[in-house]
Amino acid sequence: MTFKTFAAAGTAVALALTGATAFAQAPGAAPAPATTAQPAMTHGAAIPGVCVVSVDAAIVSSTVGKNAQQRLQQIATQVNAELQGERTAIQNDAKALEGQRNTLDANTLEQRAATLQVRDNAWQRKAQQRERELQVTQQKVRERLGQEVSPLLRQVYQQKQCSVLLDGAVVFANPSMDLTPQLVTALNAKITQFTIERERLDQPAPAAAAAPAAAAAPRR
Repeated sequence: MTFKTFAAAGTAVALALTGATAFAQAPGAAPAPATTAQPAMTHGAAIPGVCVVSVDAAIVSSTVGKNAQQRLQQIATQVNAELQGERTAIQNDAKALEGQRNTLDANTLEQRAATLQVRDNAWQRKAQQRERELQVTQQKVRERLGQEVSPLLRQVYQQKQCSVLLDGAVVFANPSMDLTPQLVTALNAKITQFTIERERLDQPAPAAAAAPAAAAAPRR
C-alpha cells in the first residue's frame, strides 16, 4: 500500500470549481486575435419596426451583471480556499504516514491508513457538493437577472416601436436597430447589485408548517 494517491487526488475537482461561476459570454464578445481581424462591416438602411437585442451581452455589460460576476468569483475563491486547506492537511498526513511505514507495526499502519481514507472520501464528497452549490448559486443569480431584465426588454421594445425582435447574438443588423445599449442603460438605472450568498445543500430542509391547532389537538 502507498499513500501517493492522496497527494494527487482532488486536483480535478478543484479545477472544476474554478470555472463553475463563469457567466455565459455573449457570442463574439471575446476579442479576436490580431491575425484574424476583420474589416469594419457595412450595413444597409435600418428596417423600420425590426429590432435586435443581445440579452446576455446586456447583462454582462451592465453594472449589476459585473457585480454579480465578481461576487460569484469571490464565492468560488472562498470555496477553493476552504477545500485546499483541508486537502493540504490530508496530503501532509498521507506523506507523514508514508514516512512511518517502516517504523509502525502493520496493525497501526492499517488503522491510520483506513482513517486517512475516510477523510479523503469525505473530502471528495464535500468538494462535489460545493461544486453543485456553486452551480445552483449561479443558476439562481441568472434567474434573478432574467427577472430584472424581462420587464425592461418589454419597455425598450415599446419605446423603439418595434414590430419584430430578433436575437442579436445570431444575426447581423444595422446598429441603429440594436436595443442592447438601451437595455444596459435601463438595467443600470434600475439595479446595480443584489445580495448573493452561496447556496448550501447540506442544510436541513425547513420544517413543515405546523398543522392547524384544531386538526392537531384531539377533541374531548
